[in-house]
Order: sequence, then C-alpha cells, then structure tokens
Amino acid sequence: MIGIGSDHGGFNLKNEIIKFLTDKGYEVKDFGTCNTESVDYPSFGEAVAEAVSKGECEKGIVICGTGIGISIAANKVKGIRAALCTDSYMAKMSREHNDSNILALGERVLGLGVALDIVETWLDTKYLGGRHQLRLDKISQIEEKNGSK
Repeated sequence: MIGIGSDHGGFNLKNEIIKFLTDKGYEVKDFGTCNTESVDYPSFGEAVAEAVSKGECEKGIVICGTGIGISIAANKVKGIRAALCTDSYMAKMSREHNDSNILALGERVLGLGVALDIVETWLDTKYLGGRHQLRLDKISQIEEKNGSK
C-alpha cells in the first residue's frame, strides 16, 4: 500500500497521483487534506511518514507547494528517507542509492506529466544495496545519536 498526503498546495496533484496509482493497480491510503483550504503541511507529512515507519504503508508520497516543507517534516520521523525529486533521474537515484521510502513533490513547481513520470520511475526503481547500505547505516546512526523518534 502507498500512503499519500498533501497540504492545500499539493491537493490537486495528490488527486491526480491517486488516480494514476489506482489505474495502475496500486492500493492507496489517502491521509488528506480533503480540499484546497489552507492547512499546515507538517501534519500530513508526519501522518504519511508514521504510516511508512510503522509498516502500515510500504512507501509514501507527500506533496505541498514546493515539496520542501513537507519533505522536511516527513524526514523528522525515524527511519524515513523522504526524497524531494524534481525529475525522474533524481527519483531513480533516490531509490537506487538511498532506498528512499517517501517521495516528496511540489505541485507549484512541476507539471503533471513530469510529476507522474517521477512517480512511475520512483516506484519502478529498486534499491541497489551493496556499498550504499553502509551510507544508510550511517544515516541510522545519526538518527540514533540525535534522538529521532
């Protein structure tokens, strides 16, 4: 299952991505928001990140106007590696090298076609492991040392 959440600035893109994912046969859990009325992105970034961290969702997608704020919020949850991607190459590298488990996008900075290409690339790309695992282990050590949830 893929968890997805957005603030008001990412609401329209979130709905397009949900349609795209369900058309491809993915099960999706929508963590909100439910309209374009102003809300605070940290709540939605945290909700998706908590679901991924607890294993309730395999992966997550978070969206705000730029993707910056919501990715910062999601990355505060232990075990989360949220990657803000603006093209499919970044999406591919975030999966192959960083085993990103949350994709962050910005509705106000991406066209729909580019955003859907990023989502598809991110979901289709596998983590390479190997030498990259040492780096992920070091990231986990930073989390432990600094008391992330």
